[in-house]
Amino acid sequence: MEIIEYENKYLEDVRDLLVELEEYIISIDEDHLDHLHPEYREKMALLDLTEVKENNGKCYLAIEDNKAIGLIMGIIRKYDPYDYLDYKCPKIGEITELVVTSKIRSTGVGQLLIDKIEDYFKSVECEYSIVDVFGYNDNALKFYFKKGYHARMLTTIKKL
Repeated sequence: MEIIEYENKYLEDVRDLLVELEEYIISIDEDHLDHLHPEYREKMALLDLTEVKENNGKCYLAIEDNKAIGLIMGIIRKYDPYDYLDYKCPKIGEITELVVTSKIRSTGVGQLLIDKIEDYFKSVECEYSIVDVFGYNDNALKFYFKKGYHARMLTTIKKL
């Protein structure tokens, strides 16, 4: 297994991984708000990769037997002109996607991917790394807490 920077020849694998992640999110969504739109598979990977390109980011793939079995995407956060009024605006790397195919989860691939993106963030002088985690995704929360992340903001929701 090796970690490489994204190559177009793995686009279909990236699509498969993102669909797998979304299907998992749907399966644990107690609010039943997530869904898999018919255009998700075709469009989501392209949207994510465009966001990476436009925001000085990176997409890394875990490759085994010429197939992507995991991926991580990260961008450099941009601030709007008024953020500085109440925030110090440090340079922040933001993990936007992390998925490892279910067949090999908990084998260390996710750790290798997060280490790779954090190394990139450090190389471009980010002071922090952040990630939004779906509140019902206990496995992801445990993973990030184990890697030294902690909650800074929480989104709460109530059905009316």
